Amino acid sequence: MGNALRSVMAFIPSERCQRFLVGDLKEMPFDRAVDLSSRQLRRLPSPVCVFGELVKLYLSDNNLNSLPPEVQSLRKLQLLALDFNCFDELPEVVCRLTHLNILYLGNNRLYRLPRELEDLKELNTLWLETNCFSQFPQVGLKLVIYDHNPCVNAPVIADGARRVGRWADNSDEEEDEEDEYIPKLPGERTAELEEGQT
Repeated sequence: MGNALRSVMAFIPSERCQRFLVGDLKEMPFDRAVDLSSRQLRRLPSPVCVFGELVKLYLSDNNLNSLPPEVQSLRKLQLLALDFNCFDELPEVVCRLTHLNILYLGNNRLYRLPRELEDLKELNTLWLETNCFSQFPQVGLKLVIYDHNPCVNAPVIADGARRVGRWADNSDEEEDEEDEYIPKLPGERTAELEEGQT
C-alpha cells in the first residue's frame, strides 16, 4: 500500500504531497548528502536546490526524466546518482555542475551524451550500464562502466584510465577487429572445466 500511495502522491505537485514523499528538507544534512532514492519522485523537490554546499545527491530508483534548472545552484556537488530512472537524455544542467566527479546514469533510456559533458573537468567516474547506447563518445575519464548497452564500440578513454564492460581488456588495435563469438555447447564447457582441474 505504501508504494501505491507514494505513486499517487508523486503526481500531486502540492507542497504537502512533496513533504510526504521526501520528508522535511529545511536544513542541510550534517554530512552534506541528501538521499532521495526509491521515493517514486517524478520531479526533483525544489528545497533540495537551496543547499549550495551539498556534496552528494542520490536520486536513484525514481521516475525522473528531467531536472530543473535550479540544480545548477548545487555548485559543490561531487556525486550525482541518477541511475534507475527514466532519462532519455542527460539534462543539460548536469553539465554545469563543475565539481562533479562521479555520475551514475545506469539503467535509464539514454542513447547519447551531450558534448558539454566534456566541460566537466573533474568528472572521472561515469556509470552508463544498461542504457540504449549504440555508440560511445570520447570521454577523458579514469573509470567508465558501460556494460549492457547495444553498443558497437568501447568508449575511448584517457591514458591510464580503466573500462568496465565488453572490450574492457582489449587494446586499441584489437577494438578495430570484429569480435567473433562462438558459443560453446554445455558439454564443451564441462570438458574445459574438467581439463583445468586435472
